[in-house]
Amino acid sequence: MGMSPRPARVIDLETMRQKQQAKRRLVRLSPELDGLEMVYSLASDPESLYGMPILAWGLRENGEVVGLVPWMEALTPCHLLDDSEHGCFIGYRDPETEELMDMAPPHKESELEHAAAYFDYEETREITLIQQLPDTLGTHALCIDDDQSPWQLKQVFGWRLYSDGTIEALLVDETLIDSTPVLPGDPCLYPGHSRHRMVYFFQRSIANRIREQDPATLEALALMVIPGGSPTSH
Repeated sequence: MGMSPRPARVIDLETMRQKQQAKRRLVRLSPELDGLEMVYSLASDPESLYGMPILAWGLRENGEVVGLVPWMEALTPCHLLDDSEHGCFIGYRDPETEELMDMAPPHKESELEHAAAYFDYEETREITLIQQLPDTLGTHALCIDDDQSPWQLKQVFGWRLYSDGTIEALLVDETLIDSTPVLPGDPCLYPGHSRHRMVYFFQRSIANRIREQDPATLEALALMVIPGGSPTSH
């Protein structure tokens, strides 16, 4: 008796891609409070390694734990830095021991796993707020609305993780501050992309140089953020 041919299975590549992306979605954050750093290299100076403080650690749906740093336009998993010009991820470093690690430290992995199990959120259709963290590094955001508006340099007060895995920086509307210091739950805070077309992150030291109107910093900034841009037009 001849066997009937098995029907060909149609593989929906888009659905597969979405499933893969969902597994990489961040489901829980933990602040880094012991000064652990991300180490990266630059093509312009291949002999040197650079350190940048890690803001937080994130647990992905697939169980992976990644370090996160405010980098260019997003709070970015360190190992996605793969650009020889701006920075190429090398590993994590504990400045106390100077040990270089390629994985998140075990204490952060277990903290995040326990926290995610404890706060096991039900899936909802609507995107909901999962978590808020304060910003502990003095991160600043360069906010750009359109070509006519001037740039605004604003301090980042916190970070929000949403149920779809996106992370938003919390910025302050100065006109709505009713008590200080500003804390992550305050009504004067708003997610950066709810008002600004572009939000570009800087460490505190660079933000201070921009504030002092250091011409070299401004020139580099214009080239980096706006293609063909120049700060003189603002």
